[in-house]
Amino acid sequence: MNDMATHKPLGFKLRLASAGKSNRNPPAWVMVKTDRKVTYNTKRRNWRRVKLKLG
Repeated sequence: MNDMATHKPLGFKLRLASAGKSNRNPPAWVMVKTDRKVTYNTKRRNWRRVKLKLG
């Protein structure tokens, strides 16, 4: 198990937040706009299977 500090550097924290925000499905309006050509996020990441390369 990885040990993670409670107090993180700001840059590290921002990168974690960015990774968390980008890890979601596209909104429903995108499917409507693209006529269902875009139905899922190809860069979706599972926390257990794929680890982030943050340092």
